[in-house]
Amino acid sequence: MSVRRLAPKEVQPESFAFTAENLAWAQSTIAKYPAGRQASAVIPLLMRAQEQAGGWVSEPAMRYIGDMLGMAPIRVYEVATFYTQFQLQPVGTRAHIQVCGTTPCMLKGAGDLIKVCQRRIHADPFHLSETGEFSWEEVECAGTCTNAPMIQVFKDVYEDLTPEDLEKILDAFARGETPTPGPQNGRKSSEPVTGLRVLTSPELYDGSVVGTGAGLALAREAIAARANGATAAAAPAPAAAAAAPPAPPKSDPAPAKPPVAEAVKAAGNADAEKPAKPVAPPPGGQAAGKTAD
Repeated sequence: MSVRRLAPKEVQPESFAFTAENLAWAQSTIAKYPAGRQASAVIPLLMRAQEQAGGWVSEPAMRYIGDMLGMAPIRVYEVATFYTQFQLQPVGTRAHIQVCGTTPCMLKGAGDLIKVCQRRIHADPFHLSETGEFSWEEVECAGTCTNAPMIQVFKDVYEDLTPEDLEKILDAFARGETPTPGPQNGRKSSEPVTGLRVLTSPELYDGSVVGTGAGLALAREAIAARANGATAAAAPAPAAAAAAPPAPPKSDPAPAKPPVAEAVKAAGNADAEKPAKPVAPPPGGQAAGKTAD
């Protein structure tokens, strides 16, 4: 993980202010929190500021949000520099590529994705491409380990990537398009790449069992069929046994007493049975309980 610092002063804008639309949204967001808890809105407000500014949060924007929430600037800086979802310097105008480099993604080929970024965008992270349209960085786990390797572009994630897939995604962004996010190998979410091996009945997925209880009925029918097959295979019971009245149900055994409680009780009984120890006479030869004449 790289050291996260604010962009240098020469890059920072002179000021920041929400647009009228974003200001109204910010005020309604702040109003959702109880009195005295307005600082809880710092993350959504920083996200909106980042979106308005083209993908990054400037230092004037942090101060502006701090004033709105009654927070010292350093408190806003602490939040913005902690979360990698906030970009602290200008990013590509079309796409900022965050490549997950944590172990599952690295084992599945994240290094090859980084090579594509180095060749297509810049040799080093946090640098703009020649056109200013792209930038990239390596980040920690983005939470789609089953579909590794993956990248995140602003709010969207692209999973199950090959270097060729990433090339196509970059080409689409360069054309001004937004590629379809999610797995890029054809699967819908994070099911096994080999296809389903259990729960394969079409009725579970074609909508015919939704809200009808048919799925439960199918399960009960399967259980009954197995039970009937087992009964038919068993040898018939003798007639005398069939005529015998059913045995009364056994009552549940009394709960076992906690062993610790039993040990404490036994120790107390043992102490009660011990003979009292004789009391030693006080100094001077006087017996206990007697006073000198």
